[in-house]
Amino acid sequence: MYYQITYHEPLFRPPSEAYSLILQPTIGCSWNRCAFCEMYTTKKFSIRDIEEVKAEVRSVNEDGENVRKVFLADGNAMVLPLDYILELLGELRETFPKLIRVSAYALPKDLLAKTDEELSAIREAGLKLIYVGIESGDDEVLQMVNKGETHASTVEGLLKSKKAGIKSSVMILSGLGGKKYSRQHAENSAKVVNAIQPEFLSTLVLSYPHGMEHFKKRFKGDFEPCEIPDLLEELKIFISNTELEQSIFRSDHASNYLILKGTLGREKERMLQEIDAALENPGMAGLRPEWLRGL
Repeated sequence: MYYQITYHEPLFRPPSEAYSLILQPTIGCSWNRCAFCEMYTTKKFSIRDIEEVKAEVRSVNEDGENVRKVFLADGNAMVLPLDYILELLGELRETFPKLIRVSAYALPKDLLAKTDEELSAIREAGLKLIYVGIESGDDEVLQMVNKGETHASTVEGLLKSKKAGIKSSVMILSGLGGKKYSRQHAENSAKVVNAIQPEFLSTLVLSYPHGMEHFKKRFKGDFEPCEIPDLLEELKIFISNTELEQSIFRSDHASNYLILKGTLGREKERMLQEIDAALENPGMAGLRPEWLRGL
């Protein structure tokens, strides 16, 4: 089926949205200054005309019965004004009778910019899940990578959306502080997820799409990259310090060396044992080889 949808590439979506219809009401990221992120550096942030996006939705009408999930791109579609979001969600409900979920990337500052009533209205209109790259819960690391958020703003924003009934899938970026800041990055990242109790949690490993030196120039501090044992130890510290009730955890992204899957905290000890096994005997731990990372 051919849909009349225009994509302004590069286009990104979470792995779990592989079978979702992707719409692009925003182009790029409204912040777009993080030292580690090159996803939207070729784009200037803009909001597309609502009528254009609605016309794209209607172009799927013949196949509308098959659309059950929709993901709103680009980098933080939750920055959209309330009226825009509600109008778009209304069009989606009308066009796709079997729609069960709409999701989007978000920044904590996007959530804080909306009132409790606005977030509740968005949830009632059908946007049920947000993906948030927390990256770190450590204020020093967040400042060095120019994230534009703090531990406090992250917790406040995510708790605000949680109060409105919007589920969250959050990500921590392993190795983000390098060797020097590894422990505080891990410990404070655990504190931030403990505070928000996300429904979904994942860890990715820092990568350097434009090379190590490019990242170092953007990092506002001393950076020494973590080796595989450092990353495993950091992951161990992070998971050891989590106090989660029922968060589905994944460390299976293409960037990860050690694949972990389970629920925190029910399977916390099992995951820690797997990390210990990898630290003690890397050759027997099934670590992903370097050449496979990113594929």
